[in-house]
Amino acid sequence: MTTVRLPDGPFTFSGAGASFAKEKFTSRIAYAAAHVVADPLADNTPGRPAALDWEATLAFRHHLWSHGFGVAEAMDTAQRGMGLDYAATRELIRRSTREAAGPIVAGVATDQLAPGPATLDEVRKAYAEQLHDVQAAGATPVLMCSRHLAAAARHGDEYLDVYGELLGQSDGPVVLHWLGEMFDPALAGYWGADPVATVLALIGAHTAKVDGIKVSLLDADFEVDLRRRLPSGVKLYTGDDFHYPQLIKGDAEGFSHALLGIFAAIAAPAAAALRALDQGDDDAYDEIFGPTVPLARHVFGAPTFYYKTGIVFLAWLAGHQSHFTMVGGLQNGRSPQHLATLIRLADAAGVLPDADLAASRARAWLTTVGVAQ
Repeated sequence: MTTVRLPDGPFTFSGAGASFAKEKFTSRIAYAAAHVVADPLADNTPGRPAALDWEATLAFRHHLWSHGFGVAEAMDTAQRGMGLDYAATRELIRRSTREAAGPIVAGVATDQLAPGPATLDEVRKAYAEQLHDVQAAGATPVLMCSRHLAAAARHGDEYLDVYGELLGQSDGPVVLHWLGEMFDPALAGYWGADPVATVLALIGAHTAKVDGIKVSLLDADFEVDLRRRLPSGVKLYTGDDFHYPQLIKGDAEGFSHALLGIFAAIAAPAAAALRALDQGDDDAYDEIFGPTVPLARHVFGAPTFYYKTGIVFLAWLAGHQSHFTMVGGLQNGRSPQHLATLIRLADAAGVLPDADLAASRARAWLTTVGVAQ
């Protein structure tokens, strides 16, 4: 009963994911940006306030902690700006930090503001409100890119002013966040005309308040160059869901830590690969991570901002939630052909631990999209 009929023919699940143990790793810091589980019986249609299944949402975070990952809460993967409103975001951060069984960081943005133009003063106040909420909850803040700031700032100095003020208000070190326009087209031109100069100037002026910077630009060479230019003690957290194995492994001049959306989908094999790195076993590291890369590249394929649909689809197939429903109706963000390919790649990557369950759910979904079983 582990064979299903995909649009291009029969496919049998291997069940390879069952072989991964739950053990810690130590040589890298790795956060998984977690998705949220919608309440399947609530009105989660586009434009409605998000209604979450809190039990399943928090259970998934315990799954990540059990494999040794920190949780990056209320990030892009949790549908910030794509269905998760700020009231739900604030409650999510509060609940996750109360239950934290491992490291946790949480996103600070300006998405409580209405869509459209905002003044720099309004952006400052919105950022400050969310920074207060995250610090009050007890999580380390991640200063996310702001659509409102991207629209309002005219040059790099205005980014320096806004972020500098936030860093001055922070109780301790924060993680900066550089999200590319492939993840959110509204962030085009972020940091001004010379973004690298702006970022390095910001970190240089506030080194004691910057734990690290998460870079999600899908450009490995750019990331390595930036990593080598950071002040001593400031970490580079890769957010590159295309090139993460080579960036985390690093080279003679350094390596990247990680804050990745794909780690939510590949937690078990990713943890095994990182344990191999702990032991200096580069061959095992490459062998385990290798099959996850085609999966990640497909999940994050263009239009990249719909990657959340694939993350939730995989969580459902893997048994981490009971349904394939998303806030904002985003389960319709990818085509049946895209998700059918995802089934093959997920099985090859070893992220589906129960072949019978995965096949049963895939069969039910395939029937709804018109592929007779």
